[in-house]
Amino acid sequence: MKRIRRPELTLAISLLAAALLVPALHADVRLPAIFSDHLVFQRDASVAVWGWAEPGEEVAVEFAGQKKTAKADAKGKWMVKLDPMPASTEARTLTVRSQATNHELRVTDILVGEVWLGSGQSNMAMTVQSSNNFEQEKAAANFPQVRMFTVDRNPQRTPQSDCKGSWKLTTPENVGPFSAAAYFFGRELHQKLGVPVGLINSSYGGTDIAAWTSEDVQMKVPELKAAFENWARNDAAYVPEKAMAVYEKQLAAWKEKTKKARAAGEKPPRAPQKPVQPRLSQNHPANLYNGMIAPILPYGIRGAIWYQGEHNANPVGGLLYAKQLPLLIKDWRTRWGYEFPFAWAQLPNFNRPGDGWMLVRESMLKSLSVPKTGMAIIIDIGDPQDIHPKNKQDVGKRLALWALGTVYGEKVSAVSGPLPAGHKIRGSEIVLSFTHTNGGLVAKGGALKCFVIAGADKQWKPATARIEGDKVIVSSPDVPKPVAARYAWLDNPDCNLFNGAGLPASPFRTDHWPVEEQPAQPKRK
Repeated sequence: MKRIRRPELTLAISLLAAALLVPALHADVRLPAIFSDHLVFQRDASVAVWGWAEPGEEVAVEFAGQKKTAKADAKGKWMVKLDPMPASTEARTLTVRSQATNHELRVTDILVGEVWLGSGQSNMAMTVQSSNNFEQEKAAANFPQVRMFTVDRNPQRTPQSDCKGSWKLTTPENVGPFSAAAYFFGRELHQKLGVPVGLINSSYGGTDIAAWTSEDVQMKVPELKAAFENWARNDAAYVPEKAMAVYEKQLAAWKEKTKKARAAGEKPPRAPQKPVQPRLSQNHPANLYNGMIAPILPYGIRGAIWYQGEHNANPVGGLLYAKQLPLLIKDWRTRWGYEFPFAWAQLPNFNRPGDGWMLVRESMLKSLSVPKTGMAIIIDIGDPQDIHPKNKQDVGKRLALWALGTVYGEKVSAVSGPLPAGHKIRGSEIVLSFTHTNGGLVAKGGALKCFVIAGADKQWKPATARIEGDKVIVSSPDVPKPVAARYAWLDNPDCNLFNGAGLPASPFRTDHWPVEEQPAQPKRK
């Protein structure tokens, strides 16, 4: 018998060990975080299920009697599309299995219903436990068919394939950290439609709309491309040690001011933010799209709701917002592959000096020209002293009225408050027309307030206003030849035009003049 020499024996053992290790080294099939227990699939739509496996590996997906297969591509990504399914409250299981290794994943307690994405900055992120009547809301939070997936905050410079997060059922124990605006919106849909509702909360306080929009589309717009270049310059000039030294001085000053404020029984100032490399900032353009939107694409959704704009409320940003909001909507719709409904909360009343606050409101109003969009007007339920008003119940209800009436075809009192629909000059009067006057225009609490008019000299004067059908007639003895009118054109206006359904009219103006001059009209106290 031939004797095997030691080197040959060593090689043989190595080859055998490698062969035995192949199954162990084979990458297991896996799913992104959004495909986890308690998820909700969008009804009546072909929904995507995707994940990763070995390149070329075949994966079998089973759900509700359907069986689909797919092969992982060269990068290991695979995807199947489930056939449309009706709403179902039956708790079902999604099974994903590798055909090569027989490794199996099971996602349990899945319902089929309506799925909505809620995104934006702090007023979308604001929780149920920070909103009005939390103890009552907590006690009533027994809606196990309303579920929320919260995406962990994660700014990134390149699009990510996955995120961190989990689906939670609406229970008294879980509801506190839920996005309040999204939850109250979803609860209304669930109660009116009688189907499960899944809510995806992808929001981050104090962030710019540019951070939520992909880099590709922004680079095609000169004004937005310039922002990337500015960020690049700031990033190159950033010196961590200097930034930290400045921060430490600010922190010391803040601690002193906070101590004095508390001693005086006053609200302490906001703490300074710890410095971060500019390119890693949550406000760097596209960073939140990359880290918090890209990972959930193309999860099946019915539509999206948006509450953001405070960060952009400066004169330049307010005007630019009229381009940015439609761009974001188009960007997301393109990425998802269909024109889903999209609605937002208009900025409420709040004491914010300057014109930026009103310009963002106006840009939001203008963005209604985008098809399949809506706007919840909340000029009456803000807090003049708090940028985070606690009444998120009515925010959710007004967004839900729009969705129920337009997306679902349900009979509702109104889908919006009154919106301007043109004007004409009639002698010494301006005749303002409105849509969404459901139940007729109403001057809530007395005579109409907060209208001003001006002549060619651009000198604004308080106007007398009266309702005639779906129109408001404004005039002033000080302006015999009026050319323009404005309504509620203030950060915190004392305004009272509503429709019969109890929804307020949007602030607006008929002119396109520069807005350095504040019209002479009363602020809310």
